[in-house]
Amino acid sequence: MTGLAVLAAVAAFAWAVPLLSGADPNRQDLSAILAAPSWAEPLGTDHLGRSMLARLAAALRLSLSLALLGVLSAAVPGVLLGIAAGWRGGWVDRGLGILADTVLALPGLLLVLLLTALAPGNLWTLYVGIALVLWVEYFRVVRATTRTLAGSPQIEASRLLGFGPAYILRRHLWPEIAPVVLTLAAFGAATAILAIAALGFVSVGVRPPTAELGLMMTELLPYYDEAPWILLQPILAVFLLVLSLNLLAGSRKP
Repeated sequence: MTGLAVLAAVAAFAWAVPLLSGADPNRQDLSAILAAPSWAEPLGTDHLGRSMLARLAAALRLSLSLALLGVLSAAVPGVLLGIAAGWRGGWVDRGLGILADTVLALPGLLLVLLLTALAPGNLWTLYVGIALVLWVEYFRVVRATTRTLAGSPQIEASRLLGFGPAYILRRHLWPEIAPVVLTLAAFGAATAILAIAALGFVSVGVRPPTAELGLMMTELLPYYDEAPWILLQPILAVFLLVLSLNLLAGSRKP
């Protein structure tokens, strides 16, 4: 419940700020550089006089959206291919296993870096890279679970009674797989958010002036002595996102 509450609060902040304030996250005001928090700017301004409230909300929306898209794009093929491999076995299992091992042979961060090198500064490279890295986890776990359940008495009984694969999947497989998939999804979203922030921090993710948590840390780091509150904001945002998702993942019971 704590993880869900924190995640809901962060998401509400990210999507409510543009509706309530309407501030432009990229609008500069050089007369208000590194301004302290005030009634007009509750979170202060950065080194270019941009609203930290608007930029932090925009960065959170970007991280949450990319993480959600990456997890969905990885979970759907990973679960379907894992069920196919565990259910069919034989050459289907061997072929998909070789494909998963091939992807695992290339470090995930290196794969994302290769994609970002092809199209630097584009969001789709981060999204595709995250999805390609995460799908293997779903595949391996679901394949192992399906392989164990395929020979269980309840599934054998359903087959003898004439029930088809759709019924067996809905009645027997999915209730066993769902808790594991949801746990992997929460961990995967946390991993995706950390990866996006890490790539932004080393300046190989999105490009300025896009508001992104890792990129904001890099831009604000030189001003930590003059205005430490602006540097702490993206750090705290990443901490709260990852903490809430890990709490949600730890609460799932297989």
